[in-house]
Amino acid sequence: MTRSRGTAVVVALLLAALTAAGCGLGPGADVGPVELTVTREYGAVPVLRRTVEAKESDTVMRVLEGNAEVETRFGGGYVHSIDGVAEGERDGDPYDWFFYMDGQESPVGAASVDLEGGESVWWDYRDWSATNHVPAVVGQWPAPFLDADGTQPHPVVVACAGGSADACEATREALALEGVKPGKGSPKGAIRVLVGTWDELRRDGTARLLEDGPSESGVFADFEATGDGYEVVALDEDGERVRRLGMGAGLVAATSRYGGSPVWLVTGGTPEAVRDAADLLDEARLRDAYAVAIVDGAETPLPVEAG
Repeated sequence: MTRSRGTAVVVALLLAALTAAGCGLGPGADVGPVELTVTREYGAVPVLRRTVEAKESDTVMRVLEGNAEVETRFGGGYVHSIDGVAEGERDGDPYDWFFYMDGQESPVGAASVDLEGGESVWWDYRDWSATNHVPAVVGQWPAPFLDADGTQPHPVVVACAGGSADACEATREALALEGVKPGKGSPKGAIRVLVGTWDELRRDGTARLLEDGPSESGVFADFEATGDGYEVVALDEDGERVRRLGMGAGLVAATSRYGGSPVWLVTGGTPEAVRDAADLLDEARLRDAYAVAIVDGAETPLPVEAG
């Protein structure tokens, strides 16, 4: 009896010491800010946006559960509903919750992604009949180029086609305003930003994924050849071509190939359209968008509504 009581006292003291030190018990110390965003319908309907101070033990799931009403499945590793909006079907189309961190789709579940501070986390509820895989988005700008705490986590390379010098300079200036310092060469893990007209960029294998549709690229835009070049075509949520935007339209989109680093595209049908696309590289104009087209100075988030 005495031995048991003594053991209990020792254990209690040990637990107290571990808790005070933050060694795996309790939430732990603050590690930095995390930007949490929740939307619906490809970012068109805002639900929640706030900055959260992440703790040492936080995961993406834990932060979401601490800031919204969440119902999970499969042992807590899968989000079934957020604030009462649950996975299901609408008019025969499947809807579900997806999340992106720093502009990239996560390859693992939210409960398995630890937070270190500085991340931008975006949950979106959307129709996934055209694709359940959107590898990269532009709506968390300046991520993935910068973390929420202002650090640059990856090397960045800006590659410009010959006929788009003005757009190239504008792209570099937009990155510089955020504190991003592009490098040269092909460093490992670099995020590439390709700037040029589509007839130039389509020579790149990753960029050319756009021509294979959203199921391959995750981008709800296409290009159609005309006698003079290529015009931008907007797609709807089902991946159907519903609106010709013309050669004068610019486009900012992101994709990736084989799970590699994201590749950003600043493009359009003409050099002037590419220059207009470079003007979209701004937090307010890209916010919560999967991709954005620009026509006559006005942005068009993609996908567009059917009809």
